[in-house]
Amino acid sequence: MNTVTLKHLRYFEALAQNGHFGRAAAASAISQPALSLQIKELETILGAPLVERGSRQIWLTSLGEVFASRVREILRAVDELGDLARAAYSPLLGRLRIGIIPTIAPYLLPSIIKTLNTHYPALDLRPREAVTQKLLQDLKDGKLDTAIMALPSADPSLHDEALFTEEFVLVRPRADAKKPVPNPASLREMRLLLLEEGHCFRDQALSFCKISGALPRDVMEGSALSTLVQMVGAGIGVTLIPEMAVAIETRSAAVAIARLSHPRPTRAIGMIWRKTNPLSDQLTHIGSIIRAARQDIGG
Repeated sequence: MNTVTLKHLRYFEALAQNGHFGRAAAASAISQPALSLQIKELETILGAPLVERGSRQIWLTSLGEVFASRVREILRAVDELGDLARAAYSPLLGRLRIGIIPTIAPYLLPSIIKTLNTHYPALDLRPREAVTQKLLQDLKDGKLDTAIMALPSADPSLHDEALFTEEFVLVRPRADAKKPVPNPASLREMRLLLLEEGHCFRDQALSFCKISGALPRDVMEGSALSTLVQMVGAGIGVTLIPEMAVAIETRSAAVAIARLSHPRPTRAIGMIWRKTNPLSDQLTHIGSIIRAARQDIGG
């Protein structure tokens, strides 16, 4: 008699996440017919349908929704069994899935990869860039081992490991370089350029400017810090960026950088991981390595 295998569960989890046989097959590195066959086999073993098949997408049945939730828990537990074995090795080896938010990734990730490759040559680093809420969900679902983001995570199931604190700086057109630095109240009266919703840096900038509720009429949005800086260079408005982004984002834009008045806006950057992760000691050590590397490059 056939039984449910881990292979069945991983294929079903990929399908539940992607909502499409083609995308799930690509994510699983198998052909679409092979994936479809595995799902059919799983449904036969269970004796009930898990998905409703449409011409362009699939929907989970009621059983499929419940089954998907349990499958994520099972696969996370299985991965943590593997982590228990990995935790016994020193130095750390094998796969390490690191999430990182977009307002950190371009500026810090290259040095992180270089540093960790030096300390852990047998480590298979798997970085993934995503906004905060996506990283938090992937951590809880066991799809990431750790993430680098702004603290706090505000989730009791996750451990926060502080790495460093950095300031925000004001970016304004180069022609305004000699003007007085605006205070938060003045910024609210200017055309302020912000990241789109979903980025924690957007919320931090709004908090500094003491903007809540409906946004002022002159607020404009962009998809990345580089877009915002180029818009400032074109004379469209002003923006705030993290200090780590200054060297890269301002080198080709006609902008001026100014430090804001005290108390200057800052953000705390850290690593987070599940408190149940067997690799907690190793992740703490990795955090100390990243912290030291950040100080070496002038952070």
